[in-house]
Amino acid sequence: MSDMREQQDARPARQDGDSPEPRRDEDRGSSGPRRGKGFFKKKVCKFCAQKLSINYKDADVLRRFVTDRGKILPRRITGSCAKHQRELAVAIKRSRALAMLPYVVK
Repeated sequence: MSDMREQQDARPARQDGDSPEPRRDEDRGSSGPRRGKGFFKKKVCKFCAQKLSINYKDADVLRRFVTDRGKILPRRITGSCAKHQRELAVAIKRSRALAMLPYVVK
């Protein structure tokens, strides 16, 4: 508490007609870099790394990229590259049309 009073006293008093002080990064609450998040490992595309091909007939492989409710998992979670994510989405949709994968889980 006393530290805050010292900081307030250290600032010059604002006079009429003066423009307000520019805000510093310290004064802003959460706009700075987040602390305590830790380091995360970069996800690597499974299909690029292992030279796997995406096939709509492989329901077991495609099931890993679908949630338990039947939604397609996004790239940020699966770690696949954009090219393979597009192929994966098309393969899942084809597999659903042939009733190899469910559209939704009851």
